Amino acid sequence: MQAYFQSIKDRDPAARSILAIILFYPGVHAVFWHHIAHWFWNHSCYMIGLLISFYTRMLTGIEIHPQAAIGRRLFIDHGVGVVIGATAIIGDDVTIYHGVTLGGQGSSIAGRRHPSIGNSVMIGAGAKLLGPITVGNHVKIGANAVVLQDIPNHKIAVGIPAKIKSGE
Repeated sequence: MQAYFQSIKDRDPAARSILAIILFYPGVHAVFWHHIAHWFWNHSCYMIGLLISFYTRMLTGIEIHPQAAIGRRLFIDHGVGVVIGATAIIGDDVTIYHGVTLGGQGSSIAGRRHPSIGNSVMIGAGAKLLGPITVGNHVKIGANAVVLQDIPNHKIAVGIPAKIKSGE
C-alpha cells in the first residue's frame, strides 16, 4: 500500500504528503471503492457492485464500472468526468487526467467493447479512447485526443482523430 501512495507522490508534484493523498485525492477514493465493487462483481453480487460504483461516482465524479479490470498503482489525477467502461482493462502504473473516457463504440470484439491500456501509460485531460482498441506500454496520449485505433508501445498519440507519433 505504501508503494501505491509513493507512486502517486512521485507522479504529482503538488502532492505534499501521503496523508494528503489519502484524505483529499478523489482518484484514490474511486480506485479504493472500485476494488471493493469489483470483488462483489466477481462474486456474482452485481447489484452490490453497481450500488458501490453508483455512490462512488456521486462522491468523486469518477465512474468506474465494477467489471473493469484495473492494474496496480492507477493514478487518476483530479478525476472529475473520468469514465471507465465495463470491459476496459488498465495495466500497472497508468496515469489518467480529468475528463478521460475509456468508452465503447457499440461494436464488440470477443466480448470486449472498451479499450485495453498497457503499463506506464499517461492519458491526457479530456482524451477519449473508444472501442476495443489496445494501447501499448509506455504510451502518452495527448489532451483531448480521440483514439480510435491501436497504439503500439513507446508511441505518442495526439489529435482528433489521434495520429501516432514517434515515441518518448
